[in-house]
Amino acid sequence: MNDKTIHNNHTRQHANPLIITSVIASVIIGLLAFPAYSFADKNIDTKNNPVVRLQTTAGNIDIELYPAKSPLTVKNFLAYVDNGFYKGTIFHRVIKGFMIQGGGFTSGIKNKKEDLKANIKNEADNGLKNKAGTIAMARLPQPHTASSQFFINTNDNSNLDHKGKTATGWGYAVFGKVIKGMDVVRKIENAATTTIGYYQNVPKTEVIITKAWLLNMENKK
Repeated sequence: MNDKTIHNNHTRQHANPLIITSVIASVIIGLLAFPAYSFADKNIDTKNNPVVRLQTTAGNIDIELYPAKSPLTVKNFLAYVDNGFYKGTIFHRVIKGFMIQGGGFTSGIKNKKEDLKANIKNEADNGLKNKAGTIAMARLPQPHTASSQFFINTNDNSNLDHKGKTATGWGYAVFGKVIKGMDVVRKIENAATTTIGYYQNVPKTEVIITKAWLLNMENKK
């Protein structure tokens, strides 16, 4: 059985299922293949939003960020992009019908600790939902512990949404969405997985982020 939780392992020696257990009994796993742009929030002006490209060994993923809704989270993510932190990191955890997670480990499931920044405030109360194609921050059980790790939802995961400013209700901060390359996300999502040491749901063939950069705004038009 897949453990449908989101956790951040930067400060853990082993992988622990740490936060909210996903209850998606009403969803038929694996049948969702919605284009990410279908989930744009109509209240968001996307004209001038930054777009980041993740170049991976499985293909490119273009992600539009929402600085107006998630200013601290977007600033944090772009700082990691700008300093090259994500280069060489892998998608270390993928669960079909749930999400793909990356941004914290390098080849061989090694924690990337150098250049790791301080944890940021959880902005999950921004009104954005964890719908398929959105990107959000992974964290520890405490609400305000996100650092570099992120995940891309491959399903509508409403159980991860903000429900209240409590330890169990904070949810996970959405800060953007995939606008191109959702087919690549699906490819990663459907990768065969294995267990390496204490880490479960690890792709058998590593999916590596070879480069991450901010696209010129003209390329988005």
